[in-house]
Amino acid sequence: MKKLILIVVLTFSTIGFSQIFEPVKWSTSVEKISDTEYKLISKASIEPGWHLYSQNVPEDGPIPTTFTYDDANGAFKIVGNTSEGEGHTVDDPVFKMKIKFFEGNAVFEQNIEVLGDKAAIEGFVEFMVCNDEQCLPPTEVDLVFNLSKEKAAVVKIVPASDSETSAALSEHKVDTSKSGESKRSLWGTFILAFLFGFTALLTPCVFPMIPMTVSFFTKQSKNKSEGIRNAIIYGVCIIVIYVLLGVFVSAIFGPSALNALATNIWFNIIFFLLLIIFAVSFLGAFEIMLPNSWANKVDSQADRGGYIGIFFMALALAIVSFSCTGPIVGTILVEAAAGGDKIGPVVGMFGFSLAIALPFALFAAFPGWLNSLPKSGGWLNTVKVVLGFLELALAFKFLSQADLVLQAHFLEREVFIAIWIAIFGALAFYLFGKIQLPHDSPLTHISVGRLSLGLIVLSFTIYMIPGLWGAPLNLISAFPPPQEYSESPYGVGFSKVGGGSVSENHNNLPEGAHLLAPHDILAFNDYDKGLAYAKEVGKPVMIDFTGWACVNCRKMEQNVWPKPEVLQILKNDVVLISLYVDDKRKLEADEVVDSKLKPGKKLKYIGQKWSELQTIKYKANSQPFYVLMDHNEDNLIDPVAYTPDVDEYHTWLKEGVSKFQK
Repeated sequence: MKKLILIVVLTFSTIGFSQIFEPVKWSTSVEKISDTEYKLISKASIEPGWHLYSQNVPEDGPIPTTFTYDDANGAFKIVGNTSEGEGHTVDDPVFKMKIKFFEGNAVFEQNIEVLGDKAAIEGFVEFMVCNDEQCLPPTEVDLVFNLSKEKAAVVKIVPASDSETSAALSEHKVDTSKSGESKRSLWGTFILAFLFGFTALLTPCVFPMIPMTVSFFTKQSKNKSEGIRNAIIYGVCIIVIYVLLGVFVSAIFGPSALNALATNIWFNIIFFLLLIIFAVSFLGAFEIMLPNSWANKVDSQADRGGYIGIFFMALALAIVSFSCTGPIVGTILVEAAAGGDKIGPVVGMFGFSLAIALPFALFAAFPGWLNSLPKSGGWLNTVKVVLGFLELALAFKFLSQADLVLQAHFLEREVFIAIWIAIFGALAFYLFGKIQLPHDSPLTHISVGRLSLGLIVLSFTIYMIPGLWGAPLNLISAFPPPQEYSESPYGVGFSKVGGGSVSENHNNLPEGAHLLAPHDILAFNDYDKGLAYAKEVGKPVMIDFTGWACVNCRKMEQNVWPKPEVLQILKNDVVLISLYVDDKRKLEADEVVDSKLKPGKKLKYIGQKWSELQTIKYKANSQPFYVLMDHNEDNLIDPVAYTPDVDEYHTWLKEGVSKFQK
């Protein structure tokens, strides 16, 4: 499959189809060094969100970028290796290794020595690109370097002229757009930060400030409307201060760094240590405070009056309350940054500051509400301690991510769950008054609210205990390591989910089949063998176009497929054929065929064969991609791409299987 993706894009641009991706465009130029020496320059322009892999990728990793120059006639000689830019090196969670890639632009240079008359040098580049949701199959693009013109020559890919190719293309359209997913993620960040903001209001550093600040505005203002206006401006200033902090974090890291946070070992370890420090501070070991001189200088500016004075009052609140809000703000920024969205920290700070600012404006508008506020007391410190326990638990999420990338198996699933059981168990004992911490007031009785919260925490702790023996724990599935990353991946409550006879007969598998652990789904990696078996047992076929480098493929396999209603169908009602489009194993000699998309080119690898099948028949080149078809290889229902919604995916499976059975 040579130049597959680029050719199909051009072929179908006239009919408005948009599911074929072309995220990389190549151009070439030549730099003359001497009469006989030249530098061949290949430049890749990469669309935002995508990355191109380096030439140097560890074994068993993704497909590296490879340059081949046609020197068959001996008209020139290659001097040294092809050089490349610095790029980014990250710990990839899929391949579990350090991998270098490029974003935006990438420049590759190769020196040559011309031995005779040569007007142009021809060659090609093979490469692979991915983004956060999908990877495209390996692609090959022809390169031409014009030695007589030392300027860039944009490579043009000529569409395939094979009329049979056009006729073979199906009319199925698949919506692979996931822009809504990013929006939902930002909404989640905002809501979480908003709740954190309300929690911060209940800390000893912020709560007492509400009546003091509101009373100041109402007494110092000439009338009620002016007091309300000043309080609203005060709230807006609070929002501006914290949002500027979010903008600063986004600008420091940048989108590429934010995308790397979730998988970078050192970032995760640093976040783990930061949250441990925050947690210990909230538990009462020490207080994290900004220098008092800062507060004094800012407070002196607040006396200037007017809007400037109000702004410095808001800044003084942020500094004075830092010992309580600092750890919460730090946690929000860590979570938002690790989400990989470049505006996540800004959205997080807006949600947090909005929750902080609202009470000041509302109580200024309705001063009588101040009488309904509970009095300050020891309960405020209890809020801090509860937050400390929560941050302690959250810290181990980041340590777990670093351990997963390293594959150190230091913090396997059972160990992680045991730590959480210990943390939340200790929190339950604290709420019941069995544990006292340094800044706690004497506890003469337990309030109804504290008792209720203690019972909830205790129930949650008991709920986690079966997880030590393999229970799924769906309520916290996003936090502990996946079930296969454990001492017993086939633990109680997991391997038998969905049932089915296949898992009970491991030693009697059809030819070419294997069991996809830990789900025990019967799967084929060969199209013909899988289709033949489906005809034999009278079941429809589900084609899974996947890839070893496909992150979202793993998400589907780990988060959607194990659900009982989905797993039941995958194990009992369909025959699964998983086709890896980036499989670099060579085809057998009798299987090598001409590419239908690029006349004159051969399909050399297994992955090229499956990639061309997907592109020609289904007009899509991203993974995961799922097809349900009958024994005549006709689709039972429109194919789907990445579908993290379990109900939606289950409905798709049921409809397809039902049509086959009619």
